Amino acid sequence: MLTPTAEIVGAARAAGRGVGAFNVIQIEHAEAIVAGAERAGLPVVLQISENAVRYHGSLEPLGHATLAVARASSAHVAVHLDHATDVLLVRQAVTLGFGSVMYDASVLSYEDNVKATAAVVRDCHDHGVYVEAELGEVGGKDGVHAPGARTDPAEAAEYVGATGVDALAVAVGTSHAMLTRDATVDFGLVERLAATVPVPLVLHGSSGVSDDDLRRAVTSGMTKVNIATQLNKSFTAAVRSYLDANPSVVDTRKYLGAGRDAVADEVARLLTIVVG
Repeated sequence: MLTPTAEIVGAARAAGRGVGAFNVIQIEHAEAIVAGAERAGLPVVLQISENAVRYHGSLEPLGHATLAVARASSAHVAVHLDHATDVLLVRQAVTLGFGSVMYDASVLSYEDNVKATAAVVRDCHDHGVYVEAELGEVGGKDGVHAPGARTDPAEAAEYVGATGVDALAVAVGTSHAMLTRDATVDFGLVERLAATVPVPLVLHGSSGVSDDDLRRAVTSGMTKVNIATQLNKSFTAAVRSYLDANPSVVDTRKYLGAGRDAVADEVARLLTIVVG
């Protein structure tokens, strides 16, 4: 069932648990993520990134499909716009019925980030939409973020107060698009941020984090855990294996179905790790 992001994330934070948030690129991803959540009996967040919107040419087709998948599910499912830098795209997501948006002004100066984000927050809150933002650039996204960046706890608390955001993505050692799971998370910093920042913390680049460190990140204070590349690895490996074993197949449903099944398995597994 379609559920507000605020409800899912708020309940998890109150219980000291994590929430799995997984990126949707094709409708097969949405179907697989929801199937994994139903299997695990846990809530989940479906995320559509600005990059995915660019790939499809617009938000509406994939957005409507993802919302439909969420509404039809027996699990509690939120739908979220991820890493949006375009205010018009944020407004489109709000109009479609997304429960939350992540407005990413992290490449701006601190002062400009605060000004831009506060304006987005006011607009979204007028429509009952939850807003996530980023402070301290998370490494790896499009090759533009410094991999050694870290979020300062005092600045983060000030930023939340100045912008009114509902959740904060922080830089603690992870990096986007990692193909290996050997990122070094600064758990001491996570703990300091959790003690200082009054809203739920979000871990981006979680595909590069080992299972044990994902658990520790949550117990240290992270709430929302974003995963994309790890699912793409599972999807691609399954499709490649199916095509290798069935070289004459031309029905796309055959190999996309194999990828969808693999992603559902990985989501169910990861949710039990993140949620605990």
